[in-house]
Amino acid sequence: MQSIRDRLEIILSRLANRADEKVYTKLYSEAARAAADAADARQKAGVGLGLLDGAIVSIKDLFDVAGEPTAAGSLMLASAAPASRDAAVVRRLRQAGAVILGKTNMTEFAFTAIGDNLHYGTPGNAVDASLIPGGSSSGAAVAVAEGSSAISIGSDTGGSVRIPASLNGVVGFKPTARRVPLAGAFPLSMTLDSIGPLARSVTECALADAVMAGEDSAFLQPIALAGLRVGIPRGVLFDETQAEVASAFEGSIRKLEQSGARVADLAVDDLIAEMRAATKRGTIASMEGAEVHEDWLAAGASVPVDPHVSGPLSRALAIPASVYIRTIRRRTELAASMDERLASVDVLALPTTPMVAPSIAAMTGDEALRDKTEGLLLRNTQAANQFDLCAISLPMPGMILPAGLMLVARRGHDRHLLGIAAAVETLLGR
Repeated sequence: MQSIRDRLEIILSRLANRADEKVYTKLYSEAARAAADAADARQKAGVGLGLLDGAIVSIKDLFDVAGEPTAAGSLMLASAAPASRDAAVVRRLRQAGAVILGKTNMTEFAFTAIGDNLHYGTPGNAVDASLIPGGSSSGAAVAVAEGSSAISIGSDTGGSVRIPASLNGVVGFKPTARRVPLAGAFPLSMTLDSIGPLARSVTECALADAVMAGEDSAFLQPIALAGLRVGIPRGVLFDETQAEVASAFEGSIRKLEQSGARVADLAVDDLIAEMRAATKRGTIASMEGAEVHEDWLAAGASVPVDPHVSGPLSRALAIPASVYIRTIRRRTELAASMDERLASVDVLALPTTPMVAPSIAAMTGDEALRDKTEGLLLRNTQAANQFDLCAISLPMPGMILPAGLMLVARRGHDRHLLGIAAAVETLLGR
């Protein structure tokens, strides 16, 4: 049987031979070797540290690691004061025996869904490097899809775990906000931020989620698909869906019906429209992000910042506090209404992204197309953040370029959702 150290060395060798590294912004080669050796020794001795003992894990470049600055995909923070301690999730991963390989690339300040980074380069999609990876956890999805990490930890404010998971053909889980502690994670939106794993399987995502949430057991209760109540939110969330994505989605739903699930349309367009009206003056992420970045937005940036990031944040900075407070209050009411609406189903099912990954070249050459693409990539995923839900993206079978099936459940129903997702994953894999 291959040792963890051997597995690690193969990965490190592969990364060392890559001429232009864009997936990882930092590798912890020596620390990872020491952690792998320790995990191998424990395995030989028949003892284990925890659920992730020996798992090779990477972390998004917005999590603090003691002794170094947290860049969050920006030049501005590259020379910031070093973190005094590991982020809460990094600490928990280490305690569970994870071998932390490195930090993965991301969009600047975790803003934007395309996955490009002007400063550290854009990791090409794992299926075809000329295509966008999706963001903001761009490197995280590529690392898992290419096999250089078993699990990668990302953040999700409007779809930043699930969008790149969808476009790279891996599993991505967004837990209920505040399920996993945000301490030591560079913020975008205190209301919407959540920390979730990307992996090749639901089981691996569930293990990482349990560790990060501080749960003792990661036992996944299998959920029988027979009798499962599945709501399909047909309407605006299905507009402009590419034919191949729509076809794969309908095929997945047919399999669910054949397994005995009770599938029915569930209208949510009214709530989506009301949320759009509530956030018309400014999105919650941009208004809260403007507060995080207020100092440099007001004084002017000392180093270049991606205009796709600085532009929306600057505009949001001018929005009055009264508008923000009203938006948050209305969001609370609408989240309660959505929770009531979802009481009649176990999960919602819809495409994670209504499209497959477009080319990087197309996104850099056409601003109007980029804006439209970004809107489409975020449209379905951001609903889970806005309405305070949990959600997971699973690769859909039979596609040339990947796209995900998204399952969405009520807030706090995370383990139930993971149990359903594990059964659906098995069904789709047949």
